[in-house]
Amino acid sequence: MIVAIAGTNGAGKGTVADYLVSLGFKHFSAREFFVEEINKRGLIVNRDSMRLVANELRQTYGPDYNIRTLYERALAYGNNAVIESLRCPAETSFIINKPDTHFIGIDADPHIRYKRAMDRKSATDSVTFERFLSDEERESIGTELWDMNIPLCLAKAEKIFMNDGNLEKLHAEI
Repeated sequence: MIVAIAGTNGAGKGTVADYLVSLGFKHFSAREFFVEEINKRGLIVNRDSMRLVANELRQTYGPDYNIRTLYERALAYGNNAVIESLRCPAETSFIINKPDTHFIGIDADPHIRYKRAMDRKSATDSVTFERFLSDEERESIGTELWDMNIPLCLAKAEKIFMNDGNLEKLHAEI
């Protein structure tokens, strides 16, 4: 089984992935995939670089390239896997009809998500709340096949989990 996850920044995609890993799934992370490419290019690891690299890869190799690559790695692994995170509608279109694959979404209140993002202290998250919201808006309005549009991705999910901060409830729902 492959579980693919889309969601807003700080909603808990990584938390869901970690939970699935605890159940024996292997994690294939889009963030790690992009950081590898960012480091190869000698860029600073931040949200702008991640967006730039992700979009350039999609424009160059096809709008589903990033998730297609992670999906192929998951298939080659041959056991249960989780792919985190889909951010472009072409990626969701690619994944939703794959056999033995479930596509889920995760969301939470923006203030909760911002606090989580700040608590994880990632290089991509060190921003003000206003910047957090403007980044989210920018990642929600893409109209090109290769650009991010998280709300359109979430709209295609089999189920959207609202992660209100109670881990036991989230784990039970998953």
